[in-house]
Amino acid sequence: MASANTDQRVVAPGPSATAARIPKQRTRKRRRHKHNRAAYAFLAPWLIGLFGLTLFPMAYSLYLSFTNYGLLSAPKWIGLENFRLLFQDPNFWQSVRVTFEYVVFSVPLKLGAALAVAVLLNKKIKGLGFYRSAFYLPSLLGASVAVAVMWQQVFSQQGLLNEFLGVFGIHGQDWIGQPSTALWTLILLAGWQFGTPMLIFLAGLKQLPKDVYEAASLDGSGPLRTFFTITLPLLSPMIFFNLVLETINAFQTFTPAYVVSNGLGGPVGSTLLYTLYLYQKGFGSLQMGYASAMAWLLFLVIGLFTALYFATARKWVTYGD
Repeated sequence: MASANTDQRVVAPGPSATAARIPKQRTRKRRRHKHNRAAYAFLAPWLIGLFGLTLFPMAYSLYLSFTNYGLLSAPKWIGLENFRLLFQDPNFWQSVRVTFEYVVFSVPLKLGAALAVAVLLNKKIKGLGFYRSAFYLPSLLGASVAVAVMWQQVFSQQGLLNEFLGVFGIHGQDWIGQPSTALWTLILLAGWQFGTPMLIFLAGLKQLPKDVYEAASLDGSGPLRTFFTITLPLLSPMIFFNLVLETINAFQTFTPAYVVSNGLGGPVGSTLLYTLYLYQKGFGSLQMGYASAMAWLLFLVIGLFTALYFATARKWVTYGD
């Protein structure tokens, strides 16, 4: 009887098989390298932009913040002198105060208006597309010079607002020329351009589950209670996203303040936003080192606020499954 166990021998590939495999490996490597070169070629514009227009300018700006640089002469290293002078500059502190006041009032006003209009537009009404376009149009114009000039004409002494008030026998004032009201005109301009967060809120409202509202209605929940106990918690991720985005944008506001005050930040420094003062020091006084120090402080403040938002988000942001 033949043995059931047979010898199993591993036959090593001969020289001809190995020689045939080598060209295939080389072909695969060449194809891989060719694909990599194509990928890098397509990524080249983005990489050039990243290093040439973002990372290198940021690194050079950080270097300039430690120098005395007047744009017309070579930078001279002075260490932390620019930062020391910053904290002794009364105009710097004025710009900080005005900017924080602008951020604290403009961001809630803008988000509140955006959320209110989004809730109204979420209902089934005639001409809904027209209303959406009309409310989004101011944001589509952006923070342009034309919008700022129009706003200046509305709130000036002979502006449209005073003409409207004159119909009712009310004598208006130069809203832009008064220190007590000048900044509020910029805050109203920010609140008027609520179209972008409105669209984000509207998209979020369209995704909310209908069965939750039906259950709340069966339990006798009224509109206000439903809004505060169901809509707001479910919409909290969109609120958080808009809050972060609009806070960053508010800190960087420049064009309206520049146009409305003719680049001076007046009257009496009431519209001297941080970015406007940075522009004055950098391009008005040619103190580029000083302006670079201001820019990096702004970067750190925005980063701090963003970090605080993310650190506290888990306490009030409700994420779905």
